[in-house]
Amino acid sequence: MNVNARLTDEELNALRQFDSCMVANAVESFNVRLRNTGFTDASIRCMFEDFPPMVGYAVTARLRSGEPPMRGGTFRDRSDLWNSVVEGPAPRILVLQDMDIPAGRGAFIGDLQASILKALSCMGYVTNGAVRELPGVRHTGVHMFAGGVVVSHAYAHIFDVGATVTVGGLEIKPGELLHGDRNGILTVPIETAASIPAVATQMRQAEAKVMEFCRSKSFSVAKLAEVIKTLS
Repeated sequence: MNVNARLTDEELNALRQFDSCMVANAVESFNVRLRNTGFTDASIRCMFEDFPPMVGYAVTARLRSGEPPMRGGTFRDRSDLWNSVVEGPAPRILVLQDMDIPAGRGAFIGDLQASILKALSCMGYVTNGAVRELPGVRHTGVHMFAGGVVVSHAYAHIFDVGATVTVGGLEIKPGELLHGDRNGILTVPIETAASIPAVATQMRQAEAKVMEFCRSKSFSVAKLAEVIKTLS
């Protein structure tokens, strides 16, 4: 996998026209990975289900919120994270693996941090931990995917910037192409990404024919097996 490869703006926009389930179906057709890999599990929730699909490149790090710093009351210097964000290709998606057990003791992203992400050309945030201040974050337009919602940021501490992380059972490397919507998050293999929209369009058209048949007066179990074959 070449995580340094990039799509054109037109190719990125084409991917945004499909939901994550259809993109996942299209990825399967290339047989580049097992069908039970490449996507987050049900522990990761989309906070804004009415937002359109997001597509961007991962910027990664790890997070702890449960313990205070050795000195002082808060962790304030996050310049290493912001520098890493702006060094990555846009559009960007920040992915933080919450290392607390259980995850979600505190939330790094609220309306203030979401505003910073927006200024850094980050269109989304993904974590197995928690988020907060949903109305304010919604106003920024930053998509958020998390394990839950909490009141406080607690002692949010960012470390291991640029590490390979695991969120919701999905391993994510920095620079990987992500697609996400109300169904969840998946990685899109860069070698197939430009071809996904054409394949997804064909699949969507084939599925529409099957669903139309299911609503028709000519529906029967005997005919259904033949119609289903058109999906393969």
